[in-house]
Parts: sequence; C-alpha cells; structure tokens
Amino acid sequence: MTASTSRAESAISLGGDGLSFAFYGRCSTEDMQDPRLSRDWQLRLAERTIVGQGSVVTEFFDIGLSRSLPWQRRPQASRLLQEMANPERAFDAVVIGEPQRAFFGNQFGNTWPLFEHHGVALWLPEMGGAFNPRSEAHDLMMNVFGGLSKAERQRVRTRVAAAMEAATVEQGRFLGGRPPYGHRLVANGRHPNPHKAAQGLRLHTLALDPIAAAVVTRIFDLYLDGTGLRTIASRLNLEGVPCPSAHDPLRNTHRAQDGWQPATIRAILTNRRYTGFAEWGKAERVERLLDPNDVAAGNVVKFRRSDPQRVVVSREPAHPVIVSAEIFEQVQSRLGSQGNGSEQRQRSPRTTGTPYLLRGRLICGTCGRRLQGNTNHGKTYYRCRANDQTPGASRTEHPTTIYLRESALVPALDNWITQLFTPERLEESVGALLSAEGPSLAEASQSSVLTARIADGEARLDQYKEALGAGAEPALVVKWINEALQDIALARTELQELGIDTRQRLTADTIRAMVEDVDVVRHRLATADPEKKAALYEALHLRLVYRHDHASVELQ
Repeated sequence: MTASTSRAESAISLGGDGLSFAFYGRCSTEDMQDPRLSRDWQLRLAERTIVGQGSVVTEFFDIGLSRSLPWQRRPQASRLLQEMANPERAFDAVVIGEPQRAFFGNQFGNTWPLFEHHGVALWLPEMGGAFNPRSEAHDLMMNVFGGLSKAERQRVRTRVAAAMEAATVEQGRFLGGRPPYGHRLVANGRHPNPHKAAQGLRLHTLALDPIAAAVVTRIFDLYLDGTGLRTIASRLNLEGVPCPSAHDPLRNTHRAQDGWQPATIRAILTNRRYTGFAEWGKAERVERLLDPNDVAAGNVVKFRRSDPQRVVVSREPAHPVIVSAEIFEQVQSRLGSQGNGSEQRQRSPRTTGTPYLLRGRLICGTCGRRLQGNTNHGKTYYRCRANDQTPGASRTEHPTTIYLRESALVPALDNWITQLFTPERLEESVGALLSAEGPSLAEASQSSVLTARIADGEARLDQYKEALGAGAEPALVVKWINEALQDIALARTELQELGIDTRQRLTADTIRAMVEDVDVVRHRLATADPEKKAALYEALHLRLVYRHDHASVELQ
C-alpha cells in the first residue's frame, strides 16, 4: 500500500473527529441559472452530507462553465487541485453537493487519483459520506453519475435544437445573432418565456434597412446581368458604398471595415433570408480534442458550415422581402453552374508541401491582416493580400504589394531565441523550461491509477497466500491467485506503455549542459527540421508585426 493511499484512508477514518471541508460546486451559465441560488442549494446539500462530521472552511465554485470541461480547465476546480497539493492546506477533505455538476463522462476516473495521491477524501450525498475507492459499488455509482451527466447534457442539447427548429419552421421566429445586411432588428412583443419576460427581454424580428436593402437588390441584379463577384465588389468599393461591417460597425466589431470582398458578395447571394423566410442551422457546433495526445484535456468548441439538408426554413414568410424567391433561385442556379455555389463548395482541407515556419504569426502593421505564405522560385515569402481581397478599395496608406522573405527574418528570430540562453539570462530560461517539463495531469492521474492497481493486486496475493496456509480450498485459491497475477501483469504493461516511469526527464543540469555553448544553440536552430522549428515558434506564442514603412518586425 502506498503512502498516499494510507493518507487518504486516514482522512476517511477521521470523519467523526471534526474534519475541515472544502466545498466544490458549479453553475453552468449565468443567464439560465441564478449563480447565488445554485451555489446556496448545492452548499446546503453538501453541509447535510457532513453534518456532525465537520464543517466547510473554504469554497470553490465555478460559474458559467460547461461540465464537459475537465477540472484542470475550470478556474476554481483547478485552484482546488493546486490547493490539494499544498501540505499546509486548510482542509482535510472535499465535499460536493451534486456529483453530476462536478463530474462529466470519465472525469472522475481522471481526477480521483489526485485526491488519493494527496490524501484528500471526497464526500458526496449519494454515498452518505466519503467515497471508498475499494468499494465496487461506490466506483460503479461514480461511473453512473458521469454517464448521467453526459447524457443529461446531450439530452438538453437535443431538446434545445429541436425547439429552435420548431420555432423557425412553425413561427418564423428570429433566434438571435446579427441581422443580415439589408435588415435591422426591431422589437416584436413580449418574450414567450415567462422568466425572460420578467427580466424585460422581448422578441425581435427583422425589418427593412432601406439603404442597405437597395444595395442587396442591386447586387442580385448585377449578378444576374452577368457581372462577376470580384467585379461587383470592385464597383461598390470604387463608388464608396460602405461594406456591411462599416455600415453597422457596432454589430461587426470583429471585422475589418475596409471594403467589399468577393466572399462578402457570395455570402449575400446565398442568404435565403432575403426572400422573407426565416432560416436556422447554417452553422453547427462541433467539439474537437484540445490535444489529440491528451484525451483527458477535454474538447474545444468549433463552428462549421452545416450540411444543406440540416438547414431548416420557415413554412411562411417571416419578415419583409428584399429579393423574390424566383430571383434567388435563378442566382443559385447560376452559382451552381459555375461551381461556386454554397452546396458545391465542400472543400477538403488544404495541404501543402511547403513548411511555412511563420504560418499565422506575421501581421501586417498597416492593415492588421495576417500575412499569407506563398512560394516564388523556390523561396518562401509572406504577403498581405488586402488589395486582392477588397478590389477597388481606396488604400492610399497601404502599398500595392507587401512582401517579406522568410529567409530574411528567421535568422534574426533565431538570434533572439539564442539570447535567452546567454549567461545573464540562462537561469531564468532554465527555470521556465523546467516548469514546462514533466507529465501532464492526465498522465500523472493515469499513472497513479495503474500504480494503485498493482499495489492492490499484490495485497490480494498476500491475502490469498495466507488463506491457502489457513486451509482454504487449494483449487479456489489458485484461481484467485491467477486472476490477481493477470491484473498485475496488465497494469504493469499499461504503465510501461504510458512511459512516465521510464521516460527520461530533463533536469536543470541537463538543460544547462545542452545550452551552455550559445554557438551550439545557434547551430541547432539553424539546422533544425522545419516542422520542429515551426512547432517551436508556435509553442513560444510568437506574434510578429511587419512594419513595411520602416522595414522592421516587432516581436510581441
């Protein structure tokens, strides 16, 4: 039995002697729940669980965070884990009011080893006290809670999506977001949800924006007359017609207000809402692993264009018409015949054999756009395409062409990195590298679980040997021993595959030996594999601003 396991068990056994507890709770979203009320009822459940056993001395409560986020990515839960590692912490155990709010999916299996390692007991109402890691019933219950939490979240998402589809199809309701260019938002009566109505919220619908609506009509007419997307954008820019983000800057603060682009024209031409019908579901929410090599780190949310069959349209017109359905369908037919309609634009991810070392890192100091990489005669360049993307726009301050050769910048950038390991900055850099070295929390948790399984198997072997010596049935004991040996062997194999115990970790002396010669560091950077060097730049979170007028790059 490990020392950490002994500490956890001793904490559990002290339940009647007045333990000090840390309370943890979570409230998902502030707009749907009252954080204060949510915290109060969860705390009351927690205090009932520990009545007569101790008291809550500190609280950790996350607000506005999804349960799908692992503890390490929740601010208060992460702070609780850090405090658990502090030998001078003010609490002996943690109590949770509702496990479904704390643990999602397999999160408990990834988090409990940290409790056990630091000797901190976990109390829950459903257990009637402390979680017992050696109880199959307790372990099964926590797995069930995680599954219920995951199922509840999915059920809520399904219901919300179904309700929004119904509101669009049957009522033509405007469900939020920015109004399309050519329309504006107006109040449309009391909100049907009593809770939201009590807060003063109202329904909204789309009304005509006469100035922008005239531009939308003109765009459709020009396209049907044979004018191309780029030519339409150029003509509007030359005439000084404000682009959508410039026309309504308060709703488009995230976009550059520097002119019409062909992509903007296409987006208008493919927006069915101009026909007067409500539309919903053009974008869908998807979750991607934050780190494919660390599944326990959880997911991040991305949005992508939905498949056309998933988009729903209202049965009846829901707001003023700008373009007739006939004209809209004619435009879609022409877009489709040219292969640039929205339904024909399902593209596979771009691939390139060129290792752009500074992809996404260079910013144009004149317009704030990212410089895009391209090759010319075998050499890598980065250029600002502002003039290409907004044809016809007046850019007196922006040069026609902005090019930066990669080979002119990388040596200076490598020299800056080299300076981090000069004698006067060496110790600071060594400390930073050491803080980043070591297994992830997920790896450490999994290693702790496997180590506990090995210890448990070895303890069972000792018990079975004693039972055999006391006269137990030999055939039955041999069966038990073989099962224990199989469990131990499997856990050791998984631990070896994890590689934490055998993998060599950097020490301060090792790092100093690697970088003690600055010239060696400079040579390694100059000869490094391009993909590894690009990964280094990404890990450093470099942001480089190119000032064309001064022929200089600012490192941020």
